[in-house]
Amino acid sequence: MSKFTLDTAHGVIAVQDTHLKNSAPALLLIHGNSCTSQIFKHILSDPVFLSSWRLITFDLPGHGASSNAPDPKKTYTQRGYADVAVEVLQHLSISRVVVLGWSLGGHIGIEMIPLLRDSSIAMLGLMIVGTPPALGIEQTSQGFYMSDGHMGAAEKNELTEQEIHDFARSVAGSPYESWMEDAVRRTDGKARYLMFKAFNEGEGVDQRKVVEEEEKVWVAVLNGVEEPFVNLDYVEGIRYRRLWRGKCLRMEGLLHAPFWERPEEFNGLLREFVEDCARG
Repeated sequence: MSKFTLDTAHGVIAVQDTHLKNSAPALLLIHGNSCTSQIFKHILSDPVFLSSWRLITFDLPGHGASSNAPDPKKTYTQRGYADVAVEVLQHLSISRVVVLGWSLGGHIGIEMIPLLRDSSIAMLGLMIVGTPPALGIEQTSQGFYMSDGHMGAAEKNELTEQEIHDFARSVAGSPYESWMEDAVRRTDGKARYLMFKAFNEGEGVDQRKVVEEEEKVWVAVLNGVEEPFVNLDYVEGIRYRRLWRGKCLRMEGLLHAPFWERPEEFNGLLREFVEDCARG
C-alpha cells in the first residue's frame, strides 16, 4: 500500500493505493463525515482483497491527512467531494471501478454516478452503508433521525470536547480506537456545516431519483439492524432500479459501521458484490 498526496482543485489530497495490476475492477473506498480512510483498515489488510483487487482510498478535503479546502463553499458539498473522487480515479488511470461508500461516502458515491456516465471510467457498482439517498430537507428529515445527538454534531461548525468525545464513540461502534477522536477534532468544522447546509437546501443531484433510474450500476444497500442514525424503513422503501440481490440487506446486531464492527462477515459480502459487478 503506497501513500502519496495529489494536488487537486479542491486541495492536497492524501491517497492510498495498492497498485495491483490485473483485469479486475478497482475498489474505491470513501469514508464518512469527520472520519478518515483509517476506518477501512480491515478491508485494506484483508489478504483476499489485497490479492484480488486494486484498493484505493483517500481522505476527504478537510479530513485526516488531506488539506482543508481552499474554497470551502465549492468543495464542502457532496458534489465537491465527488469531483475529488473522480479526479483521484482519473489521476490513477482507472477504467473500471466499484465503490464502497460509508455514510457521507455513500452520498458521494451516488453523486459520482452521473459524473462518470459520459467519462472513460465505468462505475460497475456502488455499495452504500449507512446512507439514505436523499436531497433537500424534506427527504433528509425522513432519511435521518434528525433529533439524534449525533446528527446535531454532524452538522456543527464548532464542537466542544465533550461533543468530540461523544461523536467519535457513536459513529463506528465497537471497538473504539483513539484515532477516531483525533479524526473528529482534526476535521475542518466548515466541512460539516457547509455540507449539511447544501444537502438540506437541495444542492446536488436528486440521489433518490438516481438510484431509482440508474440502469447500468449495481447498487448494494447494506446496513446494521441496529443502525442508530438512519431510518432503514425510508432506505428500504426506495425502488432501486438495479438492486443487488433484489433486496436491501441487514446485518444482525450491528450499528452504523458493520464493516468495522464485524469485518469478516462484511468483507465476505463485499467480495461477492465486487465479483458480481465484474461479471455484469
